[in-house]
Amino acid sequence: MAKTQHPMDGKRTAEMTLIGQIADRAVMLYAKHNVRVERLDTFLDVAAVHQKVQALRLADLLAADDLNFIHDITGINRHLDRDNYRLNDGFSPRFTERKAA
Repeated sequence: MAKTQHPMDGKRTAEMTLIGQIADRAVMLYAKHNVRVERLDTFLDVAAVHQKVQALRLADLLAADDLNFIHDITGINRHLDRDNYRLNDGFSPRFTERKAA
């Protein structure tokens, strides 16, 4: 029996690919500064924020300059409440989805 594809499968796959690329970039950027971060931790944190806290503009985040990129990645890592899925201390990533007016 053939698996029926959900209409969102393509979008989810594309998002997970972008999140993987973001995690890869974060690992490499931190390594340039002799800081070790786990790719899986970064991947899971970004995915959790994107899916459960506030949608991110993933392609824009991936393409961001190093300063803005690391602001969001470090802020997500530092401020994400992994138990309750929220960002603490008033942190808001720069690359969140814009809301329609």
